[in-house]
Amino acid sequence: MARLNLLEETRFEKLPVSVFENPKAASISVAKRIGNLIKEKQQNNTYAVLGLATGATPIAVYAELVRMHKEEGLSFKNVVTFNLDEYYPMQPDAAQSYVSFMNENLFDHIDIDKKNVNIPDGTLKLEDIPAFCLAYEKKITDVGGLDIQVLGIGRTGHIGFNEPGSAPNSGTRLVTLDDLTRRDAARDFGGKSFVPTKAITMGIGTIFKAREIILMAWNRKKASIIKKAVEGEISSDVPATYLQLSDNVEFILDQDAASLLTRFDTPWLVKDCVWDGKITRKAVIWLANTLGKPVLKLTEDDYNNNGMAQLAVDRGPVYNINIDIFNKLQHTITGWPGGKPNADDSQRPERAEPAKKRSIIFSPHPDDDVISMGGTFIRLVDQQHDVHVAYQTSGNTAVWDDDVLRFVEFNIDFAEKMGHDQPDLKAMYHNMRDFMEKKQPNQVDTHEIQTVKGLIRKGEAIAGARYCGLEDDHIHFMALPFYESGKNQKNPVTDEDVVLTMDLLQKVKPQQVFAAGDFEDPHGTHIVCFNIILKALQRLAKTEDWVKDCWLWMYRGAWQEFETHEIEMAVPLSPQEVERKKFAIFKHQSQKDKAVFPGDDAREFWKRAEDRNRETAQAYDNLGLANYEAMEAFVRYIF
Repeated sequence: MARLNLLEETRFEKLPVSVFENPKAASISVAKRIGNLIKEKQQNNTYAVLGLATGATPIAVYAELVRMHKEEGLSFKNVVTFNLDEYYPMQPDAAQSYVSFMNENLFDHIDIDKKNVNIPDGTLKLEDIPAFCLAYEKKITDVGGLDIQVLGIGRTGHIGFNEPGSAPNSGTRLVTLDDLTRRDAARDFGGKSFVPTKAITMGIGTIFKAREIILMAWNRKKASIIKKAVEGEISSDVPATYLQLSDNVEFILDQDAASLLTRFDTPWLVKDCVWDGKITRKAVIWLANTLGKPVLKLTEDDYNNNGMAQLAVDRGPVYNINIDIFNKLQHTITGWPGGKPNADDSQRPERAEPAKKRSIIFSPHPDDDVISMGGTFIRLVDQQHDVHVAYQTSGNTAVWDDDVLRFVEFNIDFAEKMGHDQPDLKAMYHNMRDFMEKKQPNQVDTHEIQTVKGLIRKGEAIAGARYCGLEDDHIHFMALPFYESGKNQKNPVTDEDVVLTMDLLQKVKPQQVFAAGDFEDPHGTHIVCFNIILKALQRLAKTEDWVKDCWLWMYRGAWQEFETHEIEMAVPLSPQEVERKKFAIFKHQSQKDKAVFPGDDAREFWKRAEDRNRETAQAYDNLGLANYEAMEAFVRYIF
């Protein structure tokens, strides 16, 4: 019976999928499978032939294999490896090469014979590539074929570098990279313009010959393409859909990557649900949006015809369900994000008391505060709460070099006009120019350049916070050590990051903490900063009574927005407040026009924030609630 239920749950899925709680658990499972294969082959005195992938996804798998080698004696002397791909052209000692990646993450830490390591050669002459590709295929065949092929998946649906348009029987070859693939690699190369336009990749036909294919994917960034690969029709537009034709494939996902699969996203379409408040709210809002109806106009037939008949039976009549969800949505809306004084707060998202709250807005980068919750920031100050803002990082990697020169030139000109000629400053300026002219993609800036970039962003943040109404002593610059590497790849988080955060929290003793909860930012900084705040609050909760009265609110807006069913506090903005928020964002001049790392969204930050806020208000309007100009959305995190 359990198997029948599973088949019903997964009937939309066209290939086997295993879902793990988190990437670490999934990675350990994959590493154990590889380790068991290696041991089995050792017992039979034969080679284990592994097809390996690069990128962020398999790093934890390789780390676990290294641990198994060092702590459990797993030997790789009988292992032959073939990597999926390599950029072209690419020197093997370049930081972005897959040779460097594999050495740093696996090969330099195990006892594999380097003669058994095979990675496509990015240094070949163009005319030599076809012969190399044929030899690569032959070498795989000569060692008995791939036992396991490990794959990731790109957001275009590519496996290896088999981009949309690839044929299912394709072999190893030179390919042209999709623009989205190059944008995703831009941070590794210091900008998309430095990312190679081509790569050498194993073909889909080569991958299919593996006796076992494991495709891994983590986090919500991959959820959309995973749904297409697992549930969509087979199409060259999404090359990963070809894996539906294999009998030897398994997708290994974490919960976030699997979140848009039908059995998790809209489970009422495939099984009977336990209709608790959370899933009921999600289902009713989904039904209203699917049918284009306000919540209060949904009928029993609408429920019955869309997989929600059991809800109608268990909780009906349906109009009562509609009223309940409508009221819950209505109660998320408040013009008092710090709580409304002397009011009944039983149906409000925030407490009425204390009437004047101490609030800290944590901003991972020096502009996330105004981009994501600038309207609420201004509202809290206007309503006379004791508001602090804390900029967790300097943001100094996201400033253009010519801005540095412009600011230093101003300082030189200013000093001369004031009669304070500074030859040392001029010498430093010329050193900066010399460095920038010779600067390589992704090369770490000099200390002086990093300092100027940080000061540029600090000045902009002060201007933005002042515009929102803060006094200077309520503006805090934390410069958390994990960020200050000068590189796109940041340092590991240490206890110092947490202690610095604890110190500020202890100083303010806030009743409200606002933190960035949009974890899809292309920097990866937001989730790191959020986890630091969370650790700090959890530690303080063990000794400090004030933490019991501290609520943690997550905001989004710079990179994504909460789904309507997730929102617990929606702060409406008037047209005038939308304008005030825009002008606060404008204070961040180095991020205007075109930011250094804009992500996929080409709109300026003020524009994407404004559009998202208006879309949130429109979503409420579509469900039959009041039609506001814009809304900022928040979700409370219980720690």
